[in-house]
Amino acid sequence: MADFLLCYITDRCSFPGDESSRRARLLEKIGEATACGIDYIQLREKDLSARHLEALVHDAVQIVRRGESGKRRTHLLINSRVDVSLAVGADGVNLRRDDLSPQEVKAILERCSDRPAARRTEPIIGVSCHTPEEVARAAQCGATFAVFGPVFGKKDAPEIPPAGIELLHRACQNRIPVLALGGITIENARECLQAGAAGVAAVRLFQENSIAHVIAALRS
Repeated sequence: MADFLLCYITDRCSFPGDESSRRARLLEKIGEATACGIDYIQLREKDLSARHLEALVHDAVQIVRRGESGKRRTHLLINSRVDVSLAVGADGVNLRRDDLSPQEVKAILERCSDRPAARRTEPIIGVSCHTPEEVARAAQCGATFAVFGPVFGKKDAPEIPPAGIELLHRACQNRIPVLALGGITIENARECLQAGAAGVAAVRLFQENSIAHVIAALRS
Protein backbone atom coordinates (compact mmCIF):
# COMPACT_ATOMS: atom_id res chain seq x y z
CA MET A 1 0.00 0.00 0.00
CA ALA A 2 2.95 2.33 -0.67
CA ASP A 3 0.85 4.76 -2.71
CA PHE A 4 -2.06 4.74 -0.26
CA LEU A 5 -3.04 8.39 0.37
CA LEU A 6 -3.19 9.31 4.05
CA CYS A 7 -4.99 12.23 5.67
CA TYR A 8 -4.70 13.22 9.34
CA ILE A 9 -7.78 15.15 10.50
CA THR A 10 -7.03 17.23 13.58
CA ASP A 11 -9.01 17.53 16.81
CA ARG A 12 -7.09 19.45 19.46
CA CYS A 13 -10.05 19.24 21.87
CA SER A 14 -9.36 15.53 22.37
CA PHE A 15 -6.00 16.32 23.96
CA PRO A 16 -5.94 16.79 27.76
CA GLY A 17 -5.13 20.05 29.49
CA ASP A 18 -5.99 23.69 28.96
CA GLU A 19 -6.22 25.43 25.60
CA SER A 20 -2.55 26.33 25.52
CA SER A 21 -1.54 22.72 26.18
CA ARG A 22 -3.93 21.33 23.60
CA ARG A 23 -2.73 23.79 20.99
CA ALA A 24 0.91 22.94 21.64
CA ARG A 25 0.19 19.22 21.48
CA LEU A 26 -1.66 19.64 18.19
CA LEU A 27 1.22 21.52 16.61
CA GLU A 28 3.58 18.76 17.78
CA LYS A 29 1.37 16.19 16.06
CA ILE A 30 1.33 18.27 12.88
CA GLY A 31 5.12 18.35 12.95
CA GLU A 32 5.23 14.60 13.54
CA ALA A 33 2.85 13.92 10.65
CA THR A 34 4.84 16.15 8.30
CA ALA A 35 8.16 14.54 9.23
CA CYS A 36 6.63 11.13 8.45
CA GLY A 37 5.52 12.24 4.99
CA ILE A 38 1.76 12.13 5.43
CA ASP A 39 -0.05 13.36 2.32
CA TYR A 40 -2.70 15.62 3.83
CA ILE A 41 -3.36 17.31 7.15
CA GLN A 42 -6.90 18.64 7.45
CA LEU A 43 -7.07 21.29 10.16
CA ARG A 44 -10.61 20.85 11.48
CA GLU A 45 -10.95 23.05 14.56
CA LYS A 46 -14.53 24.19 14.10
CA ASP A 47 -14.94 25.83 17.50
CA LEU A 48 -12.26 28.49 16.98
CA SER A 49 -13.02 32.08 16.03
CA ALA A 50 -11.61 33.30 12.72
CA ARG A 51 -8.83 35.19 14.52
CA HIS A 52 -7.70 32.23 16.62
CA LEU A 53 -8.05 29.83 13.70
CA GLU A 54 -5.92 32.07 11.50
CA ALA A 55 -3.22 32.22 14.18
CA LEU A 56 -3.24 28.44 14.52
CA VAL A 57 -3.11 27.91 10.76
CA HIS A 58 -0.22 30.37 10.48
CA ASP A 59 1.81 28.33 12.96
CA ALA A 60 0.80 25.07 11.29
CA VAL A 61 1.87 26.32 7.86
CA GLN A 62 5.30 27.25 9.22
CA ILE A 63 5.71 23.80 10.80
CA VAL A 64 4.66 21.99 7.64
CA ARG A 65 6.98 24.03 5.45
CA ARG A 66 9.95 23.52 7.78
CA GLY A 67 9.29 19.82 8.18
CA GLU A 68 9.05 18.83 4.54
CA SER A 69 11.53 16.08 3.75
CA GLY A 70 11.43 16.45 -0.01
CA LYS A 71 10.36 12.82 -0.51
CA ARG A 72 6.61 13.28 -0.01
CA ARG A 73 5.14 16.73 0.36
CA THR A 74 2.54 17.25 3.06
CA HIS A 75 -0.39 19.46 2.06
CA LEU A 76 -2.20 21.49 4.71
CA LEU A 77 -5.95 21.88 4.16
CA ILE A 78 -8.34 24.02 6.18
CA ASN A 79 -11.82 22.80 6.99
CA SER A 80 -14.41 24.95 5.17
CA ARG A 81 -12.70 28.32 5.73
CA VAL A 82 -11.61 29.43 2.26
CA ASP A 83 -10.86 32.91 3.61
CA VAL A 84 -8.45 31.63 6.25
CA SER A 85 -6.76 29.26 3.80
CA LEU A 86 -6.22 32.11 1.38
CA ALA A 87 -5.03 34.60 4.02
CA VAL A 88 -2.42 32.29 5.53
CA GLY A 89 -1.25 30.47 2.42
CA ALA A 90 -2.46 26.93 3.11
CA ASP A 91 -2.57 24.43 0.26
CA GLY A 92 -6.34 24.27 0.04
CA VAL A 93 -9.55 23.41 1.83
CA ASN A 94 -11.78 20.51 2.73
CA LEU A 95 -15.43 21.35 2.10
CA ARG A 96 -18.55 20.04 3.78
CA ARG A 97 -21.31 18.90 1.47
CA ASP A 98 -23.28 22.12 2.18
CA ASP A 99 -20.32 24.48 1.60
CA LEU A 100 -19.44 26.32 -1.59
CA SER A 101 -18.78 24.09 -4.58
CA PRO A 102 -15.20 23.32 -5.65
CA GLN A 103 -15.82 25.43 -8.77
CA GLU A 104 -16.81 28.43 -6.65
CA VAL A 105 -13.79 27.97 -4.39
CA LYS A 106 -11.42 27.84 -7.36
CA ALA A 107 -12.97 31.04 -8.75
CA ILE A 108 -12.51 32.82 -5.41
CA LEU A 109 -8.90 31.71 -5.05
CA GLU A 110 -8.12 32.67 -8.65
CA ARG A 111 -9.69 36.08 -8.22
CA CYS A 112 -7.97 36.83 -4.93
CA SER A 113 -4.50 35.46 -5.65
CA ASP A 114 -1.82 38.13 -6.10
CA ARG A 115 0.68 35.74 -7.66
CA PRO A 116 1.32 35.77 -11.43
CA ALA A 117 -0.78 33.18 -13.25
CA ALA A 118 2.30 31.23 -14.34
CA ARG A 119 3.35 30.71 -10.71
CA ARG A 120 -0.01 29.69 -9.30
CA THR A 121 -0.55 26.13 -8.21
CA GLU A 122 -3.90 24.41 -8.43
CA PRO A 123 -5.60 24.53 -5.01
CA ILE A 124 -6.30 21.19 -3.37
CA ILE A 125 -10.00 20.79 -2.64
CA GLY A 126 -11.36 17.85 -0.71
CA VAL A 127 -15.10 17.31 -0.22
CA SER A 128 -16.70 15.36 2.63
CA CYS A 129 -19.33 12.98 1.23
CA HIS A 130 -21.76 10.46 2.71
CA THR A 131 -23.26 8.88 -0.41
CA PRO A 132 -21.94 7.75 -3.80
CA GLU A 133 -24.10 10.43 -5.38
CA GLU A 134 -22.33 13.15 -3.39
CA VAL A 135 -18.98 11.74 -4.51
CA ALA A 136 -20.20 11.92 -8.12
CA ARG A 137 -21.15 15.58 -7.69
CA ALA A 138 -17.77 16.37 -6.12
CA ALA A 139 -16.05 14.79 -9.11
CA GLN A 140 -18.21 16.71 -11.58
CA CYS A 141 -17.45 19.99 -9.79
CA GLY A 142 -13.68 19.53 -9.98
CA ALA A 143 -12.77 18.42 -6.45
CA THR A 144 -9.29 16.98 -5.96
CA PHE A 145 -10.57 14.10 -3.86
CA ALA A 146 -13.56 13.03 -1.77
CA VAL A 147 -13.60 11.88 1.86
CA PHE A 148 -16.29 9.22 2.21
CA GLY A 149 -17.78 7.90 5.42
CA PRO A 150 -18.36 6.84 8.02
CA VAL A 151 -17.33 3.48 6.57
CA PHE A 152 -17.07 1.57 9.86
CA GLY A 153 -19.04 4.00 12.03
CA LYS A 154 -18.09 6.89 14.32
CA LYS A 155 -17.05 6.27 17.91
CA ASP A 156 -18.36 9.66 19.05
CA ALA A 157 -21.59 9.37 17.04
CA PRO A 158 -22.86 5.78 17.37
CA GLU A 159 -26.31 6.85 16.19
CA ILE A 160 -24.92 7.36 12.66
CA PRO A 161 -25.03 4.00 10.84
CA PRO A 162 -21.85 2.88 9.10
CA ALA A 163 -21.86 3.08 5.31
CA GLY A 164 -20.03 -0.23 4.96
CA ILE A 165 -17.59 -1.58 2.42
CA GLU A 166 -20.17 -2.12 -0.34
CA LEU A 167 -21.25 1.53 -0.35
CA LEU A 168 -17.59 2.60 -0.25
CA HIS A 169 -16.99 0.42 -3.31
CA ARG A 170 -19.85 2.13 -5.14
CA ALA A 171 -18.51 5.56 -4.18
CA CYS A 172 -15.09 4.61 -5.56
CA GLN A 173 -16.51 3.99 -9.05
CA ASN A 174 -16.42 7.73 -9.71
CA ARG A 175 -13.43 9.35 -11.43
CA ILE A 176 -12.00 10.93 -8.32
CA PRO A 177 -9.75 9.60 -5.53
CA VAL A 178 -11.83 8.56 -2.52
CA LEU A 179 -10.44 8.46 1.01
CA ALA A 180 -12.28 6.21 3.47
CA LEU A 181 -13.20 7.77 6.83
CA GLY A 182 -14.80 6.49 10.01
CA GLY A 183 -13.53 3.76 12.30
CA ILE A 184 -10.39 3.23 10.25
CA THR A 185 -7.73 0.99 11.79
CA ILE A 186 -4.48 -0.49 10.55
CA GLU A 187 -6.30 -3.83 10.29
CA ASN A 188 -9.30 -2.72 8.21
CA ALA A 189 -7.51 -0.21 5.98
CA ARG A 190 -6.71 -2.99 3.49
CA GLU A 191 -10.43 -3.68 3.09
CA CYS A 192 -10.86 -0.05 2.04
CA LEU A 193 -8.09 -0.37 -0.53
CA GLN A 194 -9.59 -3.57 -1.90
CA ALA A 195 -12.93 -1.76 -2.21
CA GLY A 196 -11.27 0.83 -4.45
CA ALA A 197 -10.32 3.59 -1.98
CA ALA A 198 -7.27 5.67 -2.83
CA GLY A 199 -6.47 6.05 0.85
CA VAL A 200 -7.83 6.69 4.32
CA ALA A 201 -8.55 9.71 6.50
CA ALA A 202 -8.70 9.53 10.28
CA VAL A 203 -8.55 11.46 13.53
CA ARG A 204 -7.89 8.92 16.29
CA LEU A 205 -5.77 6.53 14.22
CA PHE A 206 -3.12 9.22 13.83
CA GLN A 207 -3.73 11.38 16.86
CA GLU A 208 -3.78 8.64 19.51
CA ASN A 209 -0.85 6.63 18.16
CA SER A 210 2.68 7.08 16.93
CA ILE A 211 2.17 8.49 13.45
CA ALA A 212 5.46 6.99 12.30
CA HIS A 213 4.26 3.54 13.38
CA VAL A 214 0.84 3.95 11.77
CA ILE A 215 2.22 5.19 8.44
CA ALA A 216 4.88 2.48 8.34
CA ALA A 217 2.25 -0.18 8.98
CA LEU A 218 -0.15 1.20 6.37
CA ARG A 219 2.50 1.62 3.69
CA SER A 220 4.34 -1.65 4.32
